[in-house]
Amino acid sequence: MQNYSYIQKFLHDFILSKKIINKSLFELEKIIFLKTRDIKNQSHIFITGMPRSGTTSLLNFLFSTGEYASLTYNNMPFILSPSFSKLFNKKNTLKKERLHGDGITFDINSPEAFDEIFFDNNEKYIKNELINYIQLILINKDKDKYLSKNNHNYKRIDLIQSLLPNSVFLIPIREPLQHANSLLNQHLHFSQLQKEDDFIKRYMNYLGHNEFGLNHRSWNNALNCQDVNKIDYWMEQWNLFYQNILDRYQLYQNCHFVIYEELTNKDYLKNLLAKINFIRLENINFNYFRNSNKKEINRDYSLIEYKKAIEIYNKFKD
Repeated sequence: MQNYSYIQKFLHDFILSKKIINKSLFELEKIIFLKTRDIKNQSHIFITGMPRSGTTSLLNFLFSTGEYASLTYNNMPFILSPSFSKLFNKKNTLKKERLHGDGITFDINSPEAFDEIFFDNNEKYIKNELINYIQLILINKDKDKYLSKNNHNYKRIDLIQSLLPNSVFLIPIREPLQHANSLLNQHLHFSQLQKEDDFIKRYMNYLGHNEFGLNHRSWNNALNCQDVNKIDYWMEQWNLFYQNILDRYQLYQNCHFVIYEELTNKDYLKNLLAKINFIRLENINFNYFRNSNKKEINRDYSLIEYKKAIEIYNKFKD
């Protein structure tokens, strides 16, 4: 997004800023491409939760198996009409590091969290159209199972499950101090980027990426820590977020909590794949995930908030 041409920026602004255009293209796509398929009983995967917890790495790992369809950068900006993207010849397949500066690279064929553009509609629309929408993506990618990373879908687990009862939800959890520090670093980083280029802020707004930056929206109302430029704010948000996740979903059979630090453990990864009904292990790269080396944190932080966080974290680990 940072190096988009004027025409690319105009096209993204024109398509993504107006729901009526998105919905009209969606209706046209259904007329041309939609073929009724029985997808309700497939084990579709929905990765959700806080950013910076390993959601993108988990998405890329599962996508690399070749078993799943996901929206990719190649579908932008026609997110509600994925087959229309074929009309635009995109040749740039060079890998480059994403704006986060975290070593994760992407190209036009890489998956990303784009389906919030669909989910950013009322519940009635989602109920009526979700299966059609996923069918269009599966047809476009010639796959049977859908793979989504959407940090907002933890709020819609019941709704998605009611429509796709065999879906599986993966919610990564990362060591809280490292996680809060990473969130703060990204907030400061994107705030600066958005000051320098307003299109970055608009682009992130279109995709519902309000997790950090100038357009940041809290997951929960701050109680004791109000300053978004301090690590304690992010630690408190971590506590409120994951306590809510634990309270709501710990008894759900199809919700699996994924400990980020354990993803380098082959046995842990095998167990996770079994939980999502993935059985073809012969081509799995069990060394896909990098060691989560803990970074030295020189910021002052609240021991009270950290103690709360560790207690919650240990509950997930247990």
